[in-house]
Amino acid sequence: MRTTRTQVAIVGAGPAGLLLSHLLHRAGIESVVVDIRTYEQIAGTIRAGILEAGSVRLLVDSGVSDRVVTEGHRHDGVVLRFDGENHRIDFQELIGESVWLYPQTEVFLDLARRRAVDGGDVRYGVADTAVDITGERPTVTCTEPDGGRVRIEADLLVGADGSRSMCRHAFPPGARGEWFREYPFAWFGFLTEAPPSHDELVYTRSEFGFALISQRTPTMQRMYFQCAPDERPQDWDDDRIWTEMRRRVNGNGFALREGPISAKMVLPFRSFVTAPLRHDRLLLAGDAAHTVPPTGAKGLNLALADVAVLAEVIGDFYGTGDADVLDRYTERAVRRVWRAQHFSYWATTMLHAVGGASPFDIERQRGELSLIAESRYGAAYFAESYTGWQQ
Repeated sequence: MRTTRTQVAIVGAGPAGLLLSHLLHRAGIESVVVDIRTYEQIAGTIRAGILEAGSVRLLVDSGVSDRVVTEGHRHDGVVLRFDGENHRIDFQELIGESVWLYPQTEVFLDLARRRAVDGGDVRYGVADTAVDITGERPTVTCTEPDGGRVRIEADLLVGADGSRSMCRHAFPPGARGEWFREYPFAWFGFLTEAPPSHDELVYTRSEFGFALISQRTPTMQRMYFQCAPDERPQDWDDDRIWTEMRRRVNGNGFALREGPISAKMVLPFRSFVTAPLRHDRLLLAGDAAHTVPPTGAKGLNLALADVAVLAEVIGDFYGTGDADVLDRYTERAVRRVWRAQHFSYWATTMLHAVGGASPFDIERQRGELSLIAESRYGAAYFAESYTGWQQ
């Protein structure tokens, strides 16, 4: 078994792990990144992406790529559609911020390219990965694609290995808490080859359930509708999908632009937080530490925000030699995580139909939506939460 020594070992080569490696490189701190997925597998995982204003600034200012602004689509607002009417929330007019429609896949490609140009040590497609934090230094052992076994010794170990994180489970029993909520519905997502149905995202609440109109390219669009968690994509043909979307969205002069459908999937809804995010020399970031339902578009943005704080705290650790500074990461990151959990939960419960809802519950949802649509202060709160808290 070969042994590699580095300052920071990172498990997970998605956007969180690669951005952390990049930011550490800019600070003169070495890292090794490993992932059980191949480069092609990560690049081929199609995920939507709404980037907050702060996420865009982080990617551009840190030198990852300018593509997010040259090829991404800036959105200065979103539409809330309920009772058959569109209500636009103007982010620029309300708070002077925007979001960018830029798929998570493209964020990964930008980061992977940047790490390759900078000579970053990123190892895709490893197997038999295990982590150990019981020794003098944290270690990662794995089998590389050529069959060779490697042991990576580090000062710090970061788990950015997703919602099924092995690093999270390396915490000793009782060393962290967990908060969890599972929702009684999911999203049925699909791609359609058609022109955009609207210039901006349209979040629709209807008596038949939630629907979301999003965009991908001038000729390819992404859409979602609320479904049961146990729905099977193969049971839905194009006609059935469009029938469901029409009855939730069309009306009062608004009609979907339709076309052939591909890439069908069902996305379950969960909220999860674990804390603290540090035990000794092991730290967690991104989906390894928290997940949110997709309604608020917070998942990727939370991961990038985690990493920005974590890179700064790791820099302080090496600057001072004091391991206690690593506790600042949890203190700073978790505040934002719970804000995002609240916004995601609020948007989800406001927009989705729930089986057995009473007339009171239904009218309460309408009242919440009216507060955003008709009150400048309600709309500003929604706009600030959606575009991201800038402090």
